[in-house]
Amino acid sequence: MCPEDHSSAELERLRAEAALAEAELRAAEARARLAAAEAAAARAAAPSNAAESDASEPPPDAGPRGDAAAAIPPVVAPDGQASVAPAILSPEEVQRIATAYAFPGAALDLGALVNGEPRADVQVRIPLAMLNRHGLIAGATGTGKTRTLQVLAEQLAAHGVPVFAADIKGDLSGMAVPGEASEKLTRRTVGIGQDWQPTATPVEHLALGGQGTGVPVRATVTGFGPLLLSKVLGLNRTQESSLALVFHYADEAGLPLVDLADLRAVLMHLTSDEGKDELRAIGGISSATAGVILRELVAFAESGADAFFGEPEFDVLDLLRRAADGRGIVSLLEVAGVAERPALFSTFLMYLLAELFEALPEVGDLDKPKLVFFLDEAHLLFRDASKPFLAAITQTVRLIRSKGVGVFFVTQTPKDIDADVLAQLGSRVQHQLRAFTPDDAKALRATVRTYPRSQYALERVLQELGTGEAIVTVLSEDGAPTPVAWTRLRAPQGLMDAAPAAEVERAVAGSPLLPRYGESVDRESAYEILTVKMNAAAEAAAAEDAALEQARIDAEYERQQAAIEKRAQREYDRLLKSTAGRTSTRRRTRSSTDRIVERVVGSAATTLVNGVIRGMFGTARRR
Repeated sequence: MCPEDHSSAELERLRAEAALAEAELRAAEARARLAAAEAAAARAAAPSNAAESDASEPPPDAGPRGDAAAAIPPVVAPDGQASVAPAILSPEEVQRIATAYAFPGAALDLGALVNGEPRADVQVRIPLAMLNRHGLIAGATGTGKTRTLQVLAEQLAAHGVPVFAADIKGDLSGMAVPGEASEKLTRRTVGIGQDWQPTATPVEHLALGGQGTGVPVRATVTGFGPLLLSKVLGLNRTQESSLALVFHYADEAGLPLVDLADLRAVLMHLTSDEGKDELRAIGGISSATAGVILRELVAFAESGADAFFGEPEFDVLDLLRRAADGRGIVSLLEVAGVAERPALFSTFLMYLLAELFEALPEVGDLDKPKLVFFLDEAHLLFRDASKPFLAAITQTVRLIRSKGVGVFFVTQTPKDIDADVLAQLGSRVQHQLRAFTPDDAKALRATVRTYPRSQYALERVLQELGTGEAIVTVLSEDGAPTPVAWTRLRAPQGLMDAAPAAEVERAVAGSPLLPRYGESVDRESAYEILTVKMNAAAEAAAAEDAALEQARIDAEYERQQAAIEKRAQREYDRLLKSTAGRTSTRRRTRSSTDRIVERVVGSAATTLVNGVIRGMFGTARRR
């Protein structure tokens, strides 16, 4: 094809696309006018509802929006810009949402539907019985995720359900104090139909590793396990499997791993001359790999992380307590320095969840969960995670619902969560997302694809949500997803700020958990056992060396003694020969003389020997 023909064909194609886009635009406008006319007719037929409907905004495109795989594409104007229908629902869609969220059983109130303005008569709720099907609270920084968590926690506690959450910024502690009314708060709560009353919630203040005001929460290294510890240390797959073998060796050898010093002692023993044979017996571990793990462990401990490990180990069943009035207790874990140790924080939360899975019995589906666990900053959990670690998370989340535990992941975008885990999260509360960069725009489109089809142009609506507003979909009581609803969320009834320090200190001082966990205990464990073993070996080696040295000294002494006695004997024999021809009288004299000579020679020999020995070895006189 010549260039002229190609150019002509390209122009025809562009003209066809423009004509199609213009036709789609006219069709969309016609649908909007039709929907507006239908809405006006409905308002005329039901004047009592006219004040509740917003007639100033035209209704949306009648086509379904949201799911990218099945959504109607945005209308393209002749200038090439996308034209998106406004986020106003038809009366029929409003009624469908109202019906879908009107659960007959117990439920938590999330807020009111927004259709231009809040509709106080259309409440968005989540069934209490479905909270063990897990959920997601997502949104950009500053869009209200923490307040949403607080609203859910307060209502769960009021229904007698214990709650666990990490208080990263410290402002969740305010739920232990009644909230403060204001004109702005009143306008908001009245507008969404919330009967707001300042209410305090029973709270247990905990502190990771005792680094904070709360009751210390510690874990033993054995309880933490090699898989979670490998995640914290940033080990690769080979090092991870090697660490698992070290744990196995410690267990078989009867070496309790209570704190990091214990694990360091085991690794140092295995890499020492005394432990080389045991290291080879484990199989599959090179001394170089053991050395790398040891270096990472030392650096980890020097960063202050050793405070998180020790005894008494926290019993996760203490998270399932209720107050005397029957309300569930909200356990808030204070996390000091999460920015310096993000992997430790997120992995420690996963450890608590795994411990709950191990400790709780199977209960099936209940009318309400036994515990709801909010896993904040969830993206830290999945960052650089190995396949075994991801598999462990997925299995725990999948199976723990049968133990009566619901898990809510709190993060910025759904893409932060592993796909296999995300597929198990039945309830979704998505706050505003921002698309300032190409990566942000990609994440926004990915988020839209995870929602059911709806009449919202979600890619636009998610960027227009106000603070304290969210796109919500939950699982109904029969397990089906509810329609997507733009929701203005309820306000917490507790203080929306950190509780006064004196109030927190008073609560901690009166906690029934403080006597059990307040003071650390240092019992005999691997470090002490191996220290005794190494000291005994050192003492035995020293004793052997001393015995060998003493034997050498004794041998040298005997040799010198024998040499001196031999010389003395020769001298004695010489003297005897020199006097052999004398008379008997003189023989008697000689005998006296001989005795004198013997005494003199013997004394001189002894003096000589002792002098030689002391000069050679610096030893004391032998008796």
